[in-house]
Formats: sequence, structure tokens, C-alpha cells
Amino acid sequence: MTDDSTPPARPAPPIGGFQEIDGRRLFVHRSGDGGPAVVVLPGASAVGLDYLGIQQEVARFTTAVVYDRGGTGYSDPLPLPRTAAAVATELHALLLAQDVPDPYVLAAHSLGGLYAHRFAQLYPGEVAGLVWLDALHPAWDDFMPASASLAEAERTAPDVEQLDRLRPVLRETYAELRSGYPEHVREALIEAKVSDDWLRAGVAERGGLVELAAELRAGPELPDVPVIALTVVGTDPAQPEQLSRELCDGKTRMDAALVSKVSRGEQRVLTDTLHHRLCFDRPDAVVQAIRDVVDRS
Repeated sequence: MTDDSTPPARPAPPIGGFQEIDGRRLFVHRSGDGGPAVVVLPGASAVGLDYLGIQQEVARFTTAVVYDRGGTGYSDPLPLPRTAAAVATELHALLLAQDVPDPYVLAAHSLGGLYAHRFAQLYPGEVAGLVWLDALHPAWDDFMPASASLAEAERTAPDVEQLDRLRPVLRETYAELRSGYPEHVREALIEAKVSDDWLRAGVAERGGLVELAAELRAGPELPDVPVIALTVVGTDPAQPEQLSRELCDGKTRMDAALVSKVSRGEQRVLTDTLHHRLCFDRPDAVVQAIRDVVDRS
């Protein structure tokens, strides 16, 4: 019988390694050469290796970095949620410690968009470009129906008990989306993703959306760098039809407003995938957007 006071052993990553930052280990996996380096910022409940397929393609033309934020994935535990500034300064320290030269192209998915936004606010001279992968924005509530506000998303997010009941479905979905991964990576990653620790981390990170948006709104505008926003407007059968239409319309207007604020901004609307499937269904669109921003920067 395991002593309940003993923390569970954390899984070892199947590839990649660790970098110590402020006495804590952060998981990081780097591949490719050249610059500007591309850094992938995962969404909530996602980890760096979820974007391995994207990283492998990007590494064909430049340096590609995936990592896990402190408190998530293979990185050491931390209380969650955290401020966007804490996450951004941690990433900055990681890139310095790894000798990845700036400026960087930040490719941010979902919640990662808020952290990329804060990084660009704090280190504008070190950002070569931004790729928004159906990413969250601090102005989310300005474009969305009240039923899809950040506060409502926090209130209605599934808890750990609900996710526990969904574990078989989650496992099946994770396996289907990562079917092309090397077996040793796929199997290890799926087991870790359905573990209690990782499920709890995903729930906890979603608990600070309102505060994150307020933190970003208090900061400066994004630097005038190349930006491409991929806006996903595929029909989600799990959502009511009216809400799905309102969300797609809101995201389309929101991303259009974002790219209009920079001189080299572009929006690309994708109708054939869903938010959580973007990097698996349309890696071609994701990699092309990243490559175009790298070239324009």
C-alpha cells in the first residue's frame, strides 16, 4: 500500500530533457537549427510533446522548441493557476539557459495565446513574429456571447471527477490523434495525459482566465511584428448549433481585429477542423503559417 503522504512518482519523458530554472526542472525538447527559433506554447491540458508532429516539420527549416510550463506536463509541480508574467518570465529564462538566441517566433495554441501575448508585452524586442493557433485573446469577452465568457468558461469547466469518468474516452481520443507518433512516445504520453496529476493541472490552469485577461489588458499593445492567426470555425457537434455559430463568428471578428493592429497581419480561416484537433488535422496549415511568419520576419 502506498503512503498517501508520499507524492506520486512523476513520469519520465520519452524524449527531451530538463532545464533547471529557479531550482525547478522544466521539460524542454529542442530540434533543428537556424533562426529565428520557433517556440510552441501549449494550450491548457496540453503539453509540449502534443505538438511533436509540428515540431518535427518546423525543425526542417529552423530551430523548434517545445516545452512544458512549470506545474504542467513533465515539468516540476507548481501551484496553479499562475500569472501570465510568471509564465512569460519563466519561458524567457528557459530560452536563455538553453542558449536559444532571440528573436523568437511564438506559436501559441489556445490558452498559450495569453502567455505568448504577455511574453511579447514584456520582451517586445525579442519577438520576431507571432502565430496564433486558434488562441485565446485578452479581448475574448468583447466578441463572445455572455454564455461563452471567460468567467462562464471557468464556472462550467469540467472538474477532475468528471474527467475521471471520461478517462476511457480521453484515452481513445488521445490515441487516435497521435496515431502517427513513434510508439514509445505515443504510449508514454497517453498514459501521462490521463493520470490524475496531469488532469488536475489542466483543470487548475483554466481557473485563472479572467485574471489573465485583465493582466494583459493592463499591458501595452503587441509589437508590430508579422502575425498570422489561424481561426478555426469547424462545426462542433458537441455544441448547440446557435452557440457554435456565435462562437465561430466571434472568433473570426476577434482574430481579424487582432491582425489589423499590426502592419503585417493576416488571418486564415479553417472550416475543416476543431479547436483541439487543429494541430493534428491540419498540420500543413499550422506549419505553413509558421514558415510564412519565419520568412516574413
